[in-house]
Amino acid sequence: MAEKTVSFGQPSDLQSIFGSCDENLNHIQREYNVILFCRGADVHITGEEAQCEKAASALRLMEELLHKGQHLTDQTVRYVLSMVADGETDAVRTLDGDGICITTSGKVVRPKTVGQKKYVDAIRKNTIVLGVGPAGTGKTYLAVALAVRAFRAHEVQRIILTRPAVEAGEKLGFLPGDLQNKVDPYLRPLYDALFDMFGAENFARHMEKGIIEVAPLAYMRGRTLDNAFIILDEAQNTTPEQIKMFLTRLGEGSRIVITGDVTQIDLPEKRKSGLVEAIKVLKHVEDIATIRFTEKDVVRHKLVQDIIKAYENYYREGRNA
Repeated sequence: MAEKTVSFGQPSDLQSIFGSCDENLNHIQREYNVILFCRGADVHITGEEAQCEKAASALRLMEELLHKGQHLTDQTVRYVLSMVADGETDAVRTLDGDGICITTSGKVVRPKTVGQKKYVDAIRKNTIVLGVGPAGTGKTYLAVALAVRAFRAHEVQRIILTRPAVEAGEKLGFLPGDLQNKVDPYLRPLYDALFDMFGAENFARHMEKGIIEVAPLAYMRGRTLDNAFIILDEAQNTTPEQIKMFLTRLGEGSRIVITGDVTQIDLPEKRKSGLVEAIKVLKHVEDIATIRFTEKDVVRHKLVQDIIKAYENYYREGRNA
């Protein structure tokens, strides 16, 4: 049996690192099959040498992330443990404390995973970015946060959010109201993100002035979009013709972010996804980047990660399970 000791320089950090009722320490014990004993600002680790080293690395990473402004939620701790297990501790250390923007509730929006940081950095460096990955990875929310930041910094004059109006099994054509009422259910995730960033009152005022536009993809045809931050959400449900039409709307001083999950295509059978084609067509075009997320980047409930992994295994095994 081996022993290691991790000493924490700031005793005030201990409650956040240990978690409520030491839940973070208990998680580490279960993950690495080690025994943790706390004395003052020290954590003593007992177990197999390799596992003790992993537990120590996890604790040090948690302390570093805490000092960079990250909240040590259950999701953050699970992410740290998975990255340590894969030997990617140096990648986690690239996460910094820089926030993108602050919501109306005072929450600082910042990348929580290495994949999210790559995505944010790519959007800052490129004119067009394709963010591809499973649900819950923050693709849309981070893009909206960056759009709000660019608007507040006077880098763009408008924010335009759009998505294709494709049903995910349900039929919404018989909903009451005019066309806007009928398409609003498709656009609700975009509204929710904007409400978080601007607040309902400012959002409504910007909508009235045309500073913010949330509309179905069909509304983009025939337009040239200058000085705007444009987000196309749920792009896996576009056709190749639609996504080409959208990309050619790009005007001077504008940026485009396209998000989607190629495992959740709701197009009719035999219809090719425009997002799948665009990834292949644009992969060598300068100033266009594609960022791929994995289940590790999921920042929702733990079960979301488990569900995604279960489906990946199911399809990988040819649905024979």
